[in-house]
Amino acid sequence: MWPRFRRRGTVLLAALGVALGLTAAAPASAADNPYQRGPDPTPTSIAADRGTFATAQTTVPRGNGFGGGVVYYPTDTAAGTFGAIAIAPGYGTEWRWYAWLGPRLASFGFVVVGIETNSLDDYADARADQLLAALDWLVTSSPVRDRVDRNRLAVGGHSMGGGGALVAGTRRPSLLTAVGMAPYVPNGNLSGIKIPTVLFGGQTDTTVTPSYLASAYATIPASTPRAYPEIAGEGHGFPAGGGGGNSGAFARVMMVWLKVFMDADTRYSSFLCPSLSDSRGISKYQASCPLGPGGTTPPAETFRLVNANAGRCVDVPGRSQSNGTQVALWDCNGGDNQRWKATDGKQLQVYGSKCLGADGTSPGAKAIIGDCTGGPAQQWNTNADGTVTSVPSGLCLDASGAGTGNGTPVIVWTCNHGANQQWNRT
Repeated sequence: MWPRFRRRGTVLLAALGVALGLTAAAPASAADNPYQRGPDPTPTSIAADRGTFATAQTTVPRGNGFGGGVVYYPTDTAAGTFGAIAIAPGYGTEWRWYAWLGPRLASFGFVVVGIETNSLDDYADARADQLLAALDWLVTSSPVRDRVDRNRLAVGGHSMGGGGALVAGTRRPSLLTAVGMAPYVPNGNLSGIKIPTVLFGGQTDTTVTPSYLASAYATIPASTPRAYPEIAGEGHGFPAGGGGGNSGAFARVMMVWLKVFMDADTRYSSFLCPSLSDSRGISKYQASCPLGPGGTTPPAETFRLVNANAGRCVDVPGRSQSNGTQVALWDCNGGDNQRWKATDGKQLQVYGSKCLGADGTSPGAKAIIGDCTGGPAQQWNTNADGTVTSVPSGLCLDASGAGTGNGTPVIVWTCNHGANQQWNRT
């Protein structure tokens, strides 16, 4: 059993995490990537409890700006140095509840420092300070400093520790990624984070609820690589699950995320995008695909348009093919009425023969499907900030009224930088 997580005031607890799928990736040459570690991945190897590296661990005494902890590391010195991640526990808890994660990640080629906090009730800012102090100690004074690449560092944490990781990721943009496991999000706003960020949530979490994380996820800048994997049937304590239940799915996705963003290992990129190929233990997955170092994962021919605010897809209701049918938001289900293709003529096609258009040029005009004509009313610009704008009017594709529920109509509206006007291709 994991411990009871406590509240203080209105503060929520949080956690780090990332969700990934399993699909065979094209091998890359180690000569092309000096950070590549381990054999070519397979669905079986990624789902394993242990990777190919033997590991060891050493206890860290209190001091150096944090409360001590445990370092886990690969014993192989022939492969070169390894990327490192510091992970903080949740509010009122100790590292021992998460200790299962250390050797698992280390066996795939990472150095992991699981920290104890200076006080069990430290808040996010204090935990951020301690995570960064742990990384500084790791690369300058630790007994494994010669195994660590000081240019490949990351932070993670659960609940309040996840909040600390997100704060640390904002403070130190040289970090390669932040992993939040059911994290408390300070002020509910992540607009300041610029490094790749993954937010893991629990489907049945009543402390850091899925809706709370969806709102926070929507504030991450469109230019920041990001993902939200939701762990099926799990509550707030899934990172302390010891690999049982669906906590193993969380660890699997986290490992792949670290391979992509800490090791720049493109052999793992296709396990993340365009969608999860193995959704076992994952109830929901949202990501800013393509994901990969330098955006090297090629986009799929067709894609889903997922609203950043609602986490739901642009859907042709009832799989209708009638001209004039207004599109709406609906739970993403992989149906052909949710699969879109961008053409060289700036069209967004569905079913291969129908195109998305606007039935007017004034705010509030409906987004509808119709026979593809090549006309300007069916032309769209997809922009770097996540918006999709109608060519003749310049208005943004918009979830009407900032609605998030199934059936919310999709319209065009004056661009206002709202999350209901931001769209992710997945």
